[in-house]
Amino acid sequence: MIGGSTFEAELAAICPWADKAPPIAIEERLARLERARELMAEAGADALLVGAGLSLSYFTGIGWGMIERLVAMVLTPRGRPVIVCPAFEQGSLEAILALDVDLRLWEEHESPSVLVANVLREAGAGRLAIDPALPFGMAERIRLAAPSAAVLDATPIIDGCRAIKSEAELALMRQAKQMTLEVQRRAARVLAPGIRASEVVSFIDQAHKAIGSAGSTFCIVQFGASTAFPHGLPKDDELHEGDMVLIDTGCAVQGYNSDITRSYVFGTADAEQRRIWEIEAEAQRAAFDAARPGVCCEDIDSAARAVLERHGLGPDYRLPGLPHRTGHGIGLSVHEAPYLVRGDRTALRPGMCFSNEPMIVVPGRFGVRLEDHFHVTEDGAAWFTEPPRSMKCLFA
Repeated sequence: MIGGSTFEAELAAICPWADKAPPIAIEERLARLERARELMAEAGADALLVGAGLSLSYFTGIGWGMIERLVAMVLTPRGRPVIVCPAFEQGSLEAILALDVDLRLWEEHESPSVLVANVLREAGAGRLAIDPALPFGMAERIRLAAPSAAVLDATPIIDGCRAIKSEAELALMRQAKQMTLEVQRRAARVLAPGIRASEVVSFIDQAHKAIGSAGSTFCIVQFGASTAFPHGLPKDDELHEGDMVLIDTGCAVQGYNSDITRSYVFGTADAEQRRIWEIEAEAQRAAFDAARPGVCCEDIDSAARAVLERHGLGPDYRLPGLPHRTGHGIGLSVHEAPYLVRGDRTALRPGMCFSNEPMIVVPGRFGVRLEDHFHVTEDGAAWFTEPPRSMKCLFA
């Protein structure tokens, strides 16, 4: 299972993913807009402004990133969504638009903030909720252009929509995660003494492409003492017998992310490596078992930490122990709200999706992180990918 193969053999054996999840339908995007309107009313907002980026893609399918020119959606309680866009981008925008929108264009010498102010005035909107991801400068110019409008934080509206995944979103995430787990399995097989971390990173990117994604969205490969640093060190590790291996990587399927970590020993594990690995697996299981509707996010973190403390690790963020939160939300962003961490009192609801990764760090020696993801169901939680059953059965 670990080692014994080659890059060429493993890449040649990968087939493009056959069971592809369907894309997000127009009807679902329209339902998202209606849900945003409901949350606007709850937040006391008369309008919602969402800038270019993942949230604009979520609502409209416009997959443009944030630049210095304002591209944004203004949503009011009634009527079509308004898209504010540079005039020279009209053709490119219309080529990808799937929704019926009111397109407001601005020339290079004009102010898009004035366009936004005009939309607010036409709608009689006195309270504008602004996307927290919008750059401060853009938000400030809109505030100055519409001085009579009160500005609100749109976080409860946007996160309130994005945190609850539909069946279509769950299917896309399930595909991405299962693809990455297969890549992880094959990455373990190409390991050999003397191999460099950078070589494994390159293999994983090629494998992600071969299986049907655009490649790795990120990739962390660590050997030996580097695994004691959650995100590694700025060096290209060389693999040796007895080293702990930590590989954390993911891909995206139609924008929805995977993020899977496996830790194991290359060669024969010593007693301490085995002990810490077993505690890590126990903590991951405890976090999963605690997840169900109504439970607060911070309680999942507490369940994992209780396992560590029972084995003499920690407490809190002390090392040896868990130096960071137990998990994070995931969807269009690899890390998104809510978070499995002390202080996050968000109650779990069906459709919420989280990583489960209560890493254990033994300073100066190694770290172990097992990361799989689950989604909350009506009566508990369900894994997207099955966690390792043991150090000898890493890929169930």
